[in-house]
Amino acid sequence: MTDHLSNGEKLFKINDAELCVETFGNSANPAVLLIDGASASMLWWETELCERIALGGRFVIRYDNRDTGRSTNYPPGRPSYAFTDLAGDAHSILDALHVERAHVVCRSMSGGIGLIMGVDHPDRVESLTFVSTSTGEDGLPSASDELTSGIPENPDPTDSGAVVDFVVASAKACSGGSPYFDEAATRVLVEQDVARTRDIAATLVNHYTMSFDGSSRDFASIKAPTLVVHGDHDPVLPLPHGHALHEAIPGAELLILEGAGHDLPRPLWDTFVPALLQHTERGRR
Repeated sequence: MTDHLSNGEKLFKINDAELCVETFGNSANPAVLLIDGASASMLWWETELCERIALGGRFVIRYDNRDTGRSTNYPPGRPSYAFTDLAGDAHSILDALHVERAHVVCRSMSGGIGLIMGVDHPDRVESLTFVSTSTGEDGLPSASDELTSGIPENPDPTDSGAVVDFVVASAKACSGGSPYFDEAATRVLVEQDVARTRDIAATLVNHYTMSFDGSSRDFASIKAPTLVVHGDHDPVLPLPHGHALHEAIPGAELLILEGAGHDLPRPLWDTFVPALLQHTERGRR
């Protein structure tokens, strides 16, 4: 087995769902579990990014959350799961892969999953990395007006071309005018994502309609070494959200990605990947 190539996608029966999981690299290396945000399948942790992390001596795990990609979906607007169920899925994926402890990397909405795992299951979390997320506390700035005006109305889910256009336009708006946004590459990714998704209608709405239980946990209770990563162009959760998260978690480190929006642009991987590898070095066996 090489340390950088995909080991292929597998479907696992996890709790009451079927989840699609893909790993990269050697399972003997420290595990890095990548969890994405609302409506985002594992493809948004790009294959090349996963390979770069694996080449640094890590066992990289990415997966489709419920209602994304090849994983179980539910009737649009009626997800029969709550946020704590998604956190339980992450924990159970580690069990399925026989991973005792992992470096957990959470983006956007899934920051809440990292919070739940870090507080409820600290024995399974080697470190935490929060990308483009927030404490959600009162007083933080709301999303920019440009974001609202840049996202079109929800498309007809039966029209795949319209769905692709919608997701690309949404990704562009979420980039916050970043000079690194690559519309052509984003369109290729979105076309692949839509083509492999079981039910795009469910993907577009269900993460926004589920119960967000588990929000009572306190970021100050996190004991795992933590890295906060935030783009200075983020229009969804402007940079003060990243500063607030950094200040809330004892001993956390902060990496500001200059020119990044609510994303991890490819030109900044040369900054992000070494920082992540350094952060996760403490857990090497």
